[in-house]
Amino acid sequence: MDSPIHPSRREFLSRASGGFGALALAGLLGESQAAESDPLAPRAPHFPAKADRVIFIFSTGGVSQVDTFDRKPALVRDHGKSMTASRWLNKPGKFERFLIKPRWDFQRYGKSGIWVSDLFPNIGSVIDDVCVLNAMHCESDGHDKATLAAHTGVQLARPSIGAWASYGLGTENRNLPSFMVLAPAAPYAGAQTWGSDFLPACHQGTHLLPGKEPLPNLHPGSPSTELQMLELDLLGRLNRSHLEQRAADQSLNARIRSFETAFGMQREAPEAFDLSGESEATLELYGMKRGATSGFGWQCLVARRLAERGVRFLELIDVGSSANWDSHGNMGDHERLARAIDRPIAGLLADLKQRGMLERTLVVWTTEFGRTPFHKEANHAGREHHNLCFSSWMAGGGVKGGFVHGQSDEHGILPAEGAVHTHDLHATILHLLGLDHERLTFRYAGRDFRLTDVEGNVVREILA
Repeated sequence: MDSPIHPSRREFLSRASGGFGALALAGLLGESQAAESDPLAPRAPHFPAKADRVIFIFSTGGVSQVDTFDRKPALVRDHGKSMTASRWLNKPGKFERFLIKPRWDFQRYGKSGIWVSDLFPNIGSVIDDVCVLNAMHCESDGHDKATLAAHTGVQLARPSIGAWASYGLGTENRNLPSFMVLAPAAPYAGAQTWGSDFLPACHQGTHLLPGKEPLPNLHPGSPSTELQMLELDLLGRLNRSHLEQRAADQSLNARIRSFETAFGMQREAPEAFDLSGESEATLELYGMKRGATSGFGWQCLVARRLAERGVRFLELIDVGSSANWDSHGNMGDHERLARAIDRPIAGLLADLKQRGMLERTLVVWTTEFGRTPFHKEANHAGREHHNLCFSSWMAGGGVKGGFVHGQSDEHGILPAEGAVHTHDLHATILHLLGLDHERLTFRYAGRDFRLTDVEGNVVREILA
């Protein structure tokens, strides 16, 4: 990585808090410590970026490709026919499976005429800004492993893609974390999906829980700023004394910086979460009622506000209050789940575009894997896990809009052309941020690690 810019954090907090921040920072870090290299300082990308920030939308549970963005007339035609599935299941012997047609029709949308399922009419209305990837695939058909891979690049607890983006580029706003996660609950694999693992702890995701208080304990307990200043000064003296004897203690450095960020968040975060100034038209765009503090519309609108304020990487986790997209027993669940996110996501894309932000904001929607176009029981109401082929999409931030990349075979079982692995998706996201996925490395346990492990290629065909 190129050397980071080193703005004075003392100056930053002085500007942010009218002088109190400078005093607090001097107490927390001391004069010499304040001048040290800052892992969250803005860093230059490897090459000119197309996107400044990412909004990463993850629908947990496994969304069916053949019921959403990958139209397969042959699957309708051949509904109920049996096939031998040995080569798909990677198991010896012959396995008979029956093809199952989708429950929903597809319509052409936009000038591009892209086919979108009736599950997503609102996303269909903005499809000319979307690049659909219809030949995604990954290594595992297990929820935990596939969810980890979708976030960390491997089926293990490693740094999340948001943590890598923060590590590579730093933050544009030191009063807010560089990586924030808006989720009513964790997906499969839990909070590991937004962890920083061996990267410095300041790069891990900050979890915002929808509700009246997205970040608990945000308001200081001290009755006055003067008393808080004295408390921070005392804390800084103790930290400084401790650090002088343990100069290599990265956890203490991270803890000190977390106090600094927390101090800045007291000022800026409450305003970012306050939606009272948003117009009725904007709330309507996201399908929200005034005063709402939860729901996917809230997640999308708050993400837009945080993106405006310089948060580098935002993840929105789509996990229903009573179920997720893991529709083994009944694909009808997809309708309720799609209804909850269709309008908010379309509203987010439209809002970003009308504010002139979409061009520099990369929006990604994905899931851990797809669902089988077949079942071992004829006319079964559900679908099983399917990692061999599924759909994702990207919008804004340097990708072609109104474009479909890759296609599956006639039944949506395997990629036929333009296959995109999870590593390729990650490499492309980093590329659009101006980062070379092979150069963005961190040395740990005697080797250089990267998000894409030892694989991954930028999908250049989708770049605008």
